Amino acid sequence: MELELHRLDLRYQALRRRSARKERSVLASLAQIGQQAPVVVLGAEGDRPVLLDGFKRVRALERLGRDVVLATGWSLPEAEALLLERLMRSAEAESALEQGWLVRELCERLGLTSVEVARRFDKSPSWVSRRLALVRELPESIQERVRSGELAPHAAMKHLVPLARANRAEAEQLAQVCGARQFSSREVGGLCTAWRSGTSATRALILQSPEVVLRAQEEARRPKEPAGPDERLMSDFTALSAIARRTARLLREAGVRDDSREQLGHAVRGACAETDYLFALCRKERLLAGPEHQDRDPRAA
Repeated sequence: MELELHRLDLRYQALRRRSARKERSVLASLAQIGQQAPVVVLGAEGDRPVLLDGFKRVRALERLGRDVVLATGWSLPEAEALLLERLMRSAEAESALEQGWLVRELCERLGLTSVEVARRFDKSPSWVSRRLALVRELPESIQERVRSGELAPHAAMKHLVPLARANRAEAEQLAQVCGARQFSSREVGGLCTAWRSGTSATRALILQSPEVVLRAQEEARRPKEPAGPDERLMSDFTALSAIARRTARLLREAGVRDDSREQLGHAVRGACAETDYLFALCRKERLLAGPEHQDRDPRAA
């Protein structure tokens, strides 16, 4: 059947999130070859058929200036129709937030109990409770940014939900900044971390120039450039001097137990061989004043 687009009831559009990439793909396909698969509606004979499946196609047809859509009607109770439609698109990845939207619709508007919903999803009642808690804790303005595709569901769930529990207004402020720039989940996480640990000046900078904060975080994660040979030598000789002072202090203060003399003596002889060789190299390189040392390896003696 053909239905006029303006008659459709799009109440369940809010249960889905949009993807700009998929929207463009559907738009291109409809423009090139037309509508190939009908959308699904409930109550096709009424004045306002309820659209269950085909939201991207309907939006694309509207953008193309079309007036009608090919549709097929289901004659099922509303809750059953929603659950069946979900089963039919099970291959499509579904976020926990989208699951929460559907669970809330089934429980709060259509009157199903948590036990009934859990059975139909093949989940536990606690799973239903967690999904309901998720959509109740996250401010609606942030959920709308997820629906529109501005924010990734993972970013909202992992990073903005904890922030919203502490301060809803601050979470909404940060979501507005992240959504406007369509930051990745990793970038949203970095900004949330900076927000929680930062001062009021840091938070003001995040709201005004979040890219500056992200660049600073990226710079901090970047491996430091290795020091040149001279710098490494200076660092090693400084460490060697510190170890020598500490070892001498331990010998003076603690002494040596009789039962450890043999083992320590072996370690001392090894250390002497290594340091003798080191100082011979230092004399050769004229780092030490005094007569030239024979060019030999004390460790070979």
